[in-house]
This record gives sequence, C-alpha cells and structure tokens, in this order.
Amino acid sequence: MKLGLFTSGYQRNSIEDMFADAKRFGYDYIELWGGRPHAFPPDLKRFGVQELRRLMDRYDMPVPIFTPETNAYPYNFMLGNEAQRKDSVDYICLCMDMAVQLGCQATLISAAHAGYRVDQAEIWDRLLRSLAQLTSYAEKLGHKLILEPLTPYESNVVTTVNDLQRVFEALPSPALVGMCDVVPPFVQHESILDYFDKLGSKLYHMHIVDSYDNSDTHLIPGEGSLPLPELMAELRERGYQGTATIELVTNYLNEPRLYARRAIQRLRTMEEEY
Repeated sequence: MKLGLFTSGYQRNSIEDMFADAKRFGYDYIELWGGRPHAFPPDLKRFGVQELRRLMDRYDMPVPIFTPETNAYPYNFMLGNEAQRKDSVDYICLCMDMAVQLGCQATLISAAHAGYRVDQAEIWDRLLRSLAQLTSYAEKLGHKLILEPLTPYESNVVTTVNDLQRVFEALPSPALVGMCDVVPPFVQHESILDYFDKLGSKLYHMHIVDSYDNSDTHLIPGEGSLPLPELMAELRERGYQGTATIELVTNYLNEPRLYARRAIQRLRTMEEEY
C-alpha cells in the first residue's frame, strides 16, 4: 500500500517544503490540495504548472491525485441557485484540466451540504445532474473522478457506502470511482470494510487518519480511538495495493512538518504490529 502526504496543512509553508518532507519522511506520493497559495486552479491556469512539475521531478515525488476545495468556500455544486451550481461544475472541470496538466490520474471531489430546506428528491436530482456533467468531462479527458463521502457533520448528500453504490448504479461510468475516508464510517458506526465488500473495483483510494466516534476531526494515527493497527492488518490480508493518504488538515497548521513526520512513522509502525 502506498502512503501519501496531504498538502492542505502546508498552506502556511513554502511549496517546496511539502515535496522535501514527503521525500525525506518516506511518503510514496503527494495528494495535492487545490488551494492558495500553492495550487489554486485559476492560479495554475494563469501562471502555469511548471513550478509544481519541477518539484515533482526534483524530488522524484509523484502527484497522482488532485483534491480541489469543493466544500462551500466558495465552490459547492450542491448549494445555491442554478447559476451557482453551473459555476461550481465549471470550476471542477477547470480543476480536472489542471490535474491533467500536472500529470495526475484523478481529481477528488465531495458533495458538500445541500442546505436545510431542500428535500431528498431535489438533492438527488441536483447531485446526479452535476455528476453526470463532470463524469462526461472526465471521460473526455481520460481522467478519473473520485467521489468522497463526507460525515453527517459536514454534508447531507453522500455520507455512506450505500450512497456511493446508489450513485454508481445511476451513473455507470468507469471514469467515476469512489473512496473510503475512514472517519465517515467510523462516526456513523458503519463498517469500514463494507467499502471493500460493496464497492469492489470501484474503491479507488483511501484517506487514513485517526478520530473519535463523535467528531469529524482528523487526527494523527494513534491519537484517537480508531482501531488502526487492526485495520492495517486487514488491508494487508485483503491485498490492498492502492493509495492511502494520511489526510492531516487544519488541526496541524502550526507545525505541519513535525506532524507529517510523526503521522507516517506511526502508521508504518502499525503496519508492522500484526
């Protein structure tokens, strides 16, 4: 299994820090967060991707997944009027364009909160219309679009593996795939392993962090209550050879370099415990 560094926590650091750290701490790849100052897609379109490509080559560090910000600040294709929905869809298409220029194999998005005054039929219709457009664009690019379930603290749209299954049944495209961030199933008392059993080859990616069962906070492995050593043993026994990003976000903005080192050391140790 390949372990990746998520770059959201490096937004106060230089762009080179995250590549240097991924290399020296033993990460296999970078999952690139699409925010300022490093990789905001409109900035990439305006100024180009040369600096990022140079660092990828210099540190021999691939960036297989691009993860733009799609959770309401300011883009959320599930919230607002039709013009705002179209603007968010256009933005994600631009994100995929930039991901292709970077050499990424996939762009990762989530369906954020749809608001309180919409019913389930409206939510489902808007979700499928948006994803159909985005999936069609991904197909034209020869690119993968990864849909990530969120916790119920974050969204009322796609939060479970059953939600993912329903989406895939409605939009049966090889370009549209899913993933498992271990926090959403954990806080909902859903089985993490059900993602493997129910999604099969549609399970493209993972986010592995620690948490408590009453919070969506993403913690360093070993600092919450998730049974991560046992999960790592299960992944090994199942032969999972895909990507798994240690998704540390804003909890660790003050010292991302120190916590990125601790996170991979902890998870590698857990891999060896069983």
